[in-house]
Amino acid sequence: MTGHRRFAILAICTANICRSPMIEVLLRAELDPELFEVASAGVQGWDRQPMDAMAAMELMRFGHSPGKFRSHAIDSYLVDSADLILTATKTHRSEVLALNPRALRRTFTLVEFAALCEKIEAAYPTELVAEAARQRSLAPADIDIGDPYRRSPEVHRKTADQIAAAAHTVGSRLNALAHV
Repeated sequence: MTGHRRFAILAICTANICRSPMIEVLLRAELDPELFEVASAGVQGWDRQPMDAMAAMELMRFGHSPGKFRSHAIDSYLVDSADLILTATKTHRSEVLALNPRALRRTFTLVEFAALCEKIEAAYPTELVAEAARQRSLAPADIDIGDPYRRSPEVHRKTADQIAAAAHTVGSRLNALAHV
């Protein structure tokens, strides 16, 4: 990867206490910290709150600590500074675009981008994002990650497994392209 700035990824969900923190932690664990930075935010409400306890337990199941995580509300600076924005759902993607319509070509659901990573060719991370935007129609129809908040442990586990699989796909592809 060329340049001095790290490739910035922003994960988005509703309150930034379940899905997007899991995306942030699991994706960060997959990526080279010298080349990538990962943050997360929520489209609604809760600022500076800890991660949901069930989400934190799922991260621990994968061998990761939630650390001192605190939620953040989405803002235009976060959106504008991200090279790639990964949302939990299409609705979250729409809310990002309502904040900044110019972010369309770099905003995907996590599941959508993971599917596209497996189908398209690119030489480096920014080209992967651009090519994914051009070939968005190749993504599957079911690209949302359900909200596990205040649901059963089984729902949290299913959500975490879905996020972990997609984060692994995205992280592996971005790392491979960054180390070319």
